[in-house]
Amino acid sequence: MRSKQDICKEFGAILNGKSELKNDTCSVHFRRNFKASVQGVPSQSVLPADVLFESLDQQGNALNLVEIALLQEEVPSFLYSVSSQGLIVSALHNHWLYTDPVIMYLHIQSVEPPLQFARKMAQAFRFLSSPLISE
Repeated sequence: MRSKQDICKEFGAILNGKSELKNDTCSVHFRRNFKASVQGVPSQSVLPADVLFESLDQQGNALNLVEIALLQEEVPSFLYSVSSQGLIVSALHNHWLYTDPVIMYLHIQSVEPPLQFARKMAQAFRFLSSPLISE
């Protein structure tokens, strides 16, 4: 079996982001590339797109998780892409009131090989109206 570090590195490459392995969790952090404000005040911190995996087992499966900020108009196509690939959508909700534009947060999960999951998410990211910015 490949090392977690190697899998984590490839996980990031598939997602076009910089991966980090810390405390047995591989994560890739992005932010969305659009302007947003909360109560009329500009904010970048309300625009996350975080993809991670943890608890990689001997069979090569891991718990895979995503939280992503979506524009309201991106929700239908992104949600369709994710669900049609067999991923579980565990929540769709707002975090903040008085955002401009309206921002919804989607939570996704699966238990499968992390590189397979990364490819599914890379496919879903094609439905975003702007590219993700790697952090």
